[in-house]
Amino acid sequence: MTVSALRDSADTKGRSPLPTHRDLYIGGQWVKPQGGYAETINPATGESLGNAPNANAADIDAAAKAAHKAFLEWRNVKPTDRAALMRKVSAVIRANAEEFALIDSLNCGNPISALRRDITNAAAAIDYFAGLVLQMHGNNVPLGPDMFNVTERIPIGVIGRIVAYNHPFAFTAAKFGAALGAGCTLVVKAAYQAPLSAYRLMELIDGILPPGVVNVVSGGVECGQAMVAHPLIAKMSLVGSPATGRAIAKGAADRLKHVELELGGKNALIVYPDADIKKAIKFAISGMNFSWCGQSCGSMSRLMVHESVYDEVLKAVVEGISKIKPGNPLDEDCKMGALISKAQFDKVLSYVEIAKKDGAKLMTGGKPSDDPKLKGGFFFEPTVFADVTQDMRIANEEVFGPILSVMKWSDEEKMLADVNAVEYGLTGAVFSQNISTALKAARRIDSGYVWVNTAGGQALGTPYGGMKQSGYGRDKVIEEMLSNTHVKNIAIAL
Repeated sequence: MTVSALRDSADTKGRSPLPTHRDLYIGGQWVKPQGGYAETINPATGESLGNAPNANAADIDAAAKAAHKAFLEWRNVKPTDRAALMRKVSAVIRANAEEFALIDSLNCGNPISALRRDITNAAAAIDYFAGLVLQMHGNNVPLGPDMFNVTERIPIGVIGRIVAYNHPFAFTAAKFGAALGAGCTLVVKAAYQAPLSAYRLMELIDGILPPGVVNVVSGGVECGQAMVAHPLIAKMSLVGSPATGRAIAKGAADRLKHVELELGGKNALIVYPDADIKKAIKFAISGMNFSWCGQSCGSMSRLMVHESVYDEVLKAVVEGISKIKPGNPLDEDCKMGALISKAQFDKVLSYVEIAKKDGAKLMTGGKPSDDPKLKGGFFFEPTVFADVTQDMRIANEEVFGPILSVMKWSDEEKMLADVNAVEYGLTGAVFSQNISTALKAARRIDSGYVWVNTAGGQALGTPYGGMKQSGYGRDKVIEEMLSNTHVKNIAIAL
């Protein structure tokens, strides 16, 4: 089906291309949720997209038991056979990429043109880990002529995965690879604001994986808490807020459960006086991830510019960002869609008032879109504040919205101290044509991922993850798959 045909068939009553099944996917079956249902909407219009399951603790118990039962067999499937099934899943994803992108665009408000990358990236991640299944090997440890000692990697068990709403499909499907490749099974809690693409995925791959290997649920706080508390779920994995991450870590500690967290960010892009100014301006704009309305933990929401080039950079950045207009996410030329919900819309608006009260200077945006064509959706203009200082809330707290704070610096030591003053440590960027300056600064930024003379995007094979309140664990690398295993030692007396 072409994308135009998909658009024409999209409606608000759950018909194609939206998933036909609106129940939980547990043990290879569609199961009515004991917790009932909740409405899901299109953030660009405010219209209903129908109901989605609202799982409760009893539903999670059923999903965890199904996943554990499947694990007892899946762990014994030959790694190359697991990889072959994983590649079948990725082939289905690629074959239906337009459909998945459209569903996510309808359900989370992001531009369909940007979401296509999410779909292909998810398929690539599954294939990447399928190619690594034979690298989960142990070692021989020499202990003398009368002993033979080896280690081996064994899968950790059932993994509970809680998905964020900004990349609903990608955060669901991409994580299949490291878990399934390691021999683990999954209980995936789809983003409760945007769960529809996850259920459509299970409709399309149903029958490829053995029943119970992947189970998909959706719901609110009770659903997540039940996953953390369930004794058959051996590990919890989250992309979300620091508050949610801390709650999961506390709950998991009661059972000594393994935890992997990718949390928020208040990331800084630093411009030195010798930077390629045009390049710095380009990435200062694109690094804010306005395609996602700034709803991205990796967004460069603090732009820290040396005083000698501050006015030049600020003027160009404001001009560039003021040209970005929210639009219909289904339009191919849309550069910025809608915020996920009324709650997030209100949060962004509140931070505009906070910034003004703290003394920041509003340069552009700062208000809802006034385009009459966008009435009913949660559209907010891309916003820039100038003359921001590190003591302002706008410079310390993650808004998760389209607000850029521009800060002037003159003293490098103070600037680097300000960069590291926030509780987060996810990403950062440095722009300087002096490699020594750039590398020294990159090394001093307390973040897990730092770009030099570029910003945004993470390549498979490079470790992505945070420090401090941005979480722990690394993904997109073999270490992600190995973190889903235990190391067992076998000592044999000869």
